[in-house]
Amino acid sequence: MATTLDVNGKAYQVKATPETPLLWVLRDELGLTGSKYGCGVGQCGACTVQMDGQPIRSCSTPISVVGAAKITTVESFGGNHPLQVAWVKHDVPQCGYCQSGQLMSAAALLAQNPKPSDDEIAAAMDGNICRCGTYQRIRAAIKEAAGLPPVTVTAPTLPLPQA
Repeated sequence: MATTLDVNGKAYQVKATPETPLLWVLRDELGLTGSKYGCGVGQCGACTVQMDGQPIRSCSTPISVVGAAKITTVESFGGNHPLQVAWVKHDVPQCGYCQSGQLMSAAALLAQNPKPSDDEIAAAMDGNICRCGTYQRIRAAIKEAAGLPPVTVTAPTLPLPQA
């Protein structure tokens, strides 16, 4: 059974069964390997892509749900997307495994809300897990791409010892 998917603005005929997760079609049939397999149950965010501009977990989204929706993957960014530039500037990637999912969630946020607050960034990025713990750098990169003032982290002040 052939299904037509719109991925990154191009129509593809795929031969997967309707229950096949979108992630496997993207990676195995279309060769788009930017989206990663992490947990397999939609909890970690490594497989995040956009469906009609909304971030979804492609590991748990069967292609039967996609229909005529437009799927966007990290490959559509081309390497010079403002988020990718900010990601590099703020040294976000460590192991890099979660980065495509992080970028796709961040791009969806900025498309809907070009000047998000810290709380809005946190809410939009919730569920995208980074085992390397670069969350502050991720937030700084999102703010940079949005043209917002940088994140400032201040160390607590300790009282000086009395002589």
